[in-house]
Amino acid sequence: MRRQALAAAEPRVRSADAAIVCDRLVRIFSTAGVEVQALQGLELSVARGDLVALVGASGSGKSTLLNILAGLDVPTAGRASVDGYDLLEMSAKDRLRYRREAVGFVWQQTARNLMPFLTAAQNVVLPMRLRGGGRRAGARHARRAADLLEALGIGDLADRRPDGLSGGQQQRVAIAVAMANDPAVLLADEPTGELDSETGEAVFEAFRTVNRELGATVVIVTHDPMVAGEVRRTVAIRDGRTSSEVLRRTVTDEDGTESVSEREYVMLDRTGRVQLPHKFLEALGMEHRVAVDLAADRIEVRPDDVDAGPGPGRSTAG
Repeated sequence: MRRQALAAAEPRVRSADAAIVCDRLVRIFSTAGVEVQALQGLELSVARGDLVALVGASGSGKSTLLNILAGLDVPTAGRASVDGYDLLEMSAKDRLRYRREAVGFVWQQTARNLMPFLTAAQNVVLPMRLRGGGRRAGARHARRAADLLEALGIGDLADRRPDGLSGGQQQRVAIAVAMANDPAVLLADEPTGELDSETGEAVFEAFRTVNRELGATVVIVTHDPMVAGEVRRTVAIRDGRTSSEVLRRTVTDEDGTESVSEREYVMLDRTGRVQLPHKFLEALGMEHRVAVDLAADRIEVRPDDVDAGPGPGRSTAG
């Protein structure tokens, strides 16, 4: 299952053109005269057709970023584009069109995704009707809804209302609703947060289907280790910036046995700043100040040892 998941998350379209680009993105909130900087120069690029997980502690800025990408919020400064749309320069009319056509969104709370008085099929048809298409579009909309529900493994539930569906089934219908108008990008905020592990796996399989078979770029904000560990790329956000990411790939040894190889990287921004993982800093007792040396092929960072006096390659400049 793990190898298949990673294979499904490989970008279907390899292009220099990215689906999502964030460049020094800033979002400042003001409450009772106090300013809170939720995003502090965040940089992120997501290739077309990729499947990416965003992780981070509460308050790190990941949900703020997702709301901006979804067109539900506007950044304070910087640059952000999704599928060619400039998120800072769109008019109100453009923003509405963007939310209807270019991007799909799945909330954690199922009640926010579905109309309770409509069937599953009717919920999927609704975004298409809002987009328009003329009097003869009804049959086409119905076929599209049926195809999406079938692709996500719930075609037999088309006539049920949300109260007749389990939590996992509701989330799969919500994914179909988000994909109704064939958006280039699908965003999800903790879509498995209220589900058990088995149900969560079924929902995540639906995201893999959307990514693999429908060609959508998928970005999922999650605390779920199962989700974060099953994608090709997991990006960590800390203090309003992308701090590190894990890249995974399937490798085959000389005996033909396949396994998953993963490596963690820290992110280097335009000013040369990096956020070192807390576990590394704690292991070596690093805080406040560290020693940095330039070797022939790497930069070495070590605990501050100024009291030990200068050593090879160290500077006495303070």
